[in-house]
Amino acid sequence: MSSPRTEQIMDLRIIAGYALRETARRKVLVVVGILTLAFLALYAYGSAEAFDEVSRFGGVPGDVDIEEEVLTGSTLLGLAMFVTLFLGTVLAVFVTLNAVRGDAERGLLQPLVVRPVGRTTLLLARFLAAGALCVAYVSVVYAAAVALTGAAGGYWPDNPAFGALALSAAVIVVVALALLGTTLLSSTANGIAIFMIFGAGLAAGLIGQIGSALNSSSLERISSIASWALPFEALYQDGLHALTADVRGATGVIVQLGPFGGAQDAGPLLYPYVLAYLVAIAVVADRIFRRADL
Repeated sequence: MSSPRTEQIMDLRIIAGYALRETARRKVLVVVGILTLAFLALYAYGSAEAFDEVSRFGGVPGDVDIEEEVLTGSTLLGLAMFVTLFLGTVLAVFVTLNAVRGDAERGLLQPLVVRPVGRTTLLLARFLAAGALCVAYVSVVYAAAVALTGAAGGYWPDNPAFGALALSAAVIVVVALALLGTTLLSSTANGIAIFMIFGAGLAAGLIGQIGSALNSSSLERISSIASWALPFEALYQDGLHALTADVRGATGVIVQLGPFGGAQDAGPLLYPYVLAYLVAIAVVADRIFRRADL
């Protein structure tokens, strides 16, 4: 006879496989794939044009020492990181759309959460399936953007692997928030809520940039609190910082501004904090799901 742990692992695999098959059935990957190919095509064209302009009109007026290729490449790649995270958020919302409330309203959960699969197992399986899919997606898109940037202008970031790690961790946070939301809200309401939360994180980054430009400690504090309350933004900023950590001089000052939120070194506590954040979300989501009337 198989042990309870072996049975639980099998249950996880079955539910995770079901979630992925459901995603394929609803043609989520087709929609996201089309958006991704369109983005990468435009990014390749834009990168080639941008580097061509830099090589043609290279040089900054005055005595300011600017590395044009580094500035252009890092700005483009920072933009690519933001779009990759946004598309990863779109995928996370679609994958978790009916994870709890949607399936409960259609009567699909009741036979599962009683026997043979418990509520905790089902929630964990949905998280693992959505998280694995979204991490694979953002890693591939980010790697494609890095390769396209290098091919277009010969620019390669300082720590490309760390950028991929930051994006992967950020999209896992979004998946966790989406699953928490689906234990409370209907499919449509949860999708809207996650996009609003993503927008709030983006606004926090922009507020931080404004605060830095105005030397306003209040705005910088607000941005910092919001970024840690929504740590996908802190991870995005940390990933941006890693891309240009070794750039010095005037170029380094400019590229640290970054598109859509400044590049900030969050320090060594960020990833342990994110892990604790995910555990806290898991505990809250599990308790809500256990008490939910299906």
